[in-house]
Amino acid sequence: MKKLQNIAVLALIGLLVQCTSAPADKTAATAAVLDTTALKAAYETTVDNKPVHLYVLKNAGGVEAAITNFGGRVVALVVPDKNGVMTDITLGYDSLNHYRTRSETYFGALIGRYGNRIAKAKFSLNGKTYQLAANNGVNSLHGGPMGFHNQVWDAVQKDDRTLELSYVSKDGEEGYPGNLSVKVIYTLTDANELKIDYEATTDQPTVVNLTNHAYFNLNGQGNETITDHMLTIYASKYSAVDTTLIPAGDPVAVEGTPFDFRTSKQVGKEIGSNHIQIKNGLGYDHNFVLDKKQAGALEKAASVYAPSTGILMDVYTTEPAIQFYSGNFLDGKLVGKQQKAYGHRSAFCLETQHYPDAPNQPSFPSTTLEPGKKYQTTTIYQFGIQK
Repeated sequence: MKKLQNIAVLALIGLLVQCTSAPADKTAATAAVLDTTALKAAYETTVDNKPVHLYVLKNAGGVEAAITNFGGRVVALVVPDKNGVMTDITLGYDSLNHYRTRSETYFGALIGRYGNRIAKAKFSLNGKTYQLAANNGVNSLHGGPMGFHNQVWDAVQKDDRTLELSYVSKDGEEGYPGNLSVKVIYTLTDANELKIDYEATTDQPTVVNLTNHAYFNLNGQGNETITDHMLTIYASKYSAVDTTLIPAGDPVAVEGTPFDFRTSKQVGKEIGSNHIQIKNGLGYDHNFVLDKKQAGALEKAASVYAPSTGILMDVYTTEPAIQFYSGNFLDGKLVGKQQKAYGHRSAFCLETQHYPDAPNQPSFPSTTLEPGKKYQTTTIYQFGIQK
């Protein structure tokens, strides 16, 4: 069995190398580059007596997304660069075992019940205090150590472009109240969009804040930096944080600070600033409050462009905020796909969300979900070329 697993992993490594290898011509560049059979073989296993698989979505333009139902993770996302070279732009690992055993467990994952941090790992709802797992210092992060990123989801691939995942989080799981039924639909469109639709219902009042934790590098996964990327975030305010990265009160203006990305700016331009918030975050690790024209509407939240590859990513969301994380805790010790070490600031995240610690801060938009109501949000990552 171990020998077969090693063969599968080696096959996956070889296939992912193809994602970043220059093709002989542009026709080859736009052809499918993932060998579906071998990829699936590398992920055929069981976790907690539940079957795990890898599912491959593809569109007419050759864009492909490989997603596993373990944590709902985007394992690979392959898009063309300005020369037509198919490029894998998401960080991840070569085997399922690495997702379970290595220190960075969030690569590409669905996050819940509550994305981001909850202060001191507790909150009160309707007069009752709920104690959560403290897995980020004194705080709870991303739903706890056995959050949605570490669960096996039920999966149905409806066609080449659509994957539906579902999971029931039982009352008391990681300290959260209520049985929460969750559905997430990944859709890869011919407009080169990876669309993520989230739905949830509960039988008791609870708190919900779902997101996806893809780590992107538009120069190609494993490239040494994202500080050369040009970033726009359509936000006039952000959440200043304390030293444990919990919002320190109401959002404040980005104007006159390193957090002003309202016009396109290189990520690395002010990342070495002495600004106290850069120090607290060890770079960027902050919630940006989006300048929404209409609450709950699907609007552009951010744009990222990599000059070296020409790859452009636009982010659209119905959510009120987005977390920009500049890969500050990556340190080169993690070895990912193609045996590449993931160095300091070699990836970024743009996690669409409600505010961190909202259950403990009444002035923030509510994250409470009541029985009979439906939690419903959409986020789109759209890819193109800017020359």
